[in-house]
Amino acid sequence: MSLQKNVLEVMQNSSRSVFNVQSLRMLTDCKDSQKLTQSLHYYIKEGKIRNPRRGIYTKATYDEKEMACSLYRPAYISLEYVLQRAGIVFQYDDTITCVSYLNRIVDIDDKTYQFRIINPELWIGMEGIEQKDNTLIAVPERAFLDMVYLSAGNCYFDNLHPLNKTKVKQLLPLYKSKALRERVTKLLNLK
Repeated sequence: MSLQKNVLEVMQNSSRSVFNVQSLRMLTDCKDSQKLTQSLHYYIKEGKIRNPRRGIYTKATYDEKEMACSLYRPAYISLEYVLQRAGIVFQYDDTITCVSYLNRIVDIDDKTYQFRIINPELWIGMEGIEQKDNTLIAVPERAFLDMVYLSAGNCYFDNLHPLNKTKVKQLLPLYKSKALRERVTKLLNLK
């Protein structure tokens, strides 16, 4: 089987829709990055795969949340995106917001991805982060804590009732921040 056919078959048969050269090298057992890249460019020209951003290769259609988690690793979807969908923040924004190791705004195919930097110590342990369909996404309680942590309390929430206060209390020690504990205690009337 040729490398080109192998790469295309691997991509088409994968549950993933977003890839980089490193992930494709592992999936195809290809040792030669140059040959792999040549194969990828051949299929881009043929219109069988896409290259929406340097170093990122996708199927003809791809999951935008998967793209968000693939652009800068490690990253997980959190903040406004999760809070909107949980009914905690009502103002709608189509941006996919993520927590990562850098601050960046990226536009790809008319979609905006916003990354906010968080202390690397908070990546130890993935409590409150779920893996769903090749993406990492925060539960609403973790997204709430991320938001309060990153905004230093300068944030507004329309409806805090969907939050599980017990879960918030369980996740709060991860942040090792007395100021955050005080802000959250005041916001949620915790005891």
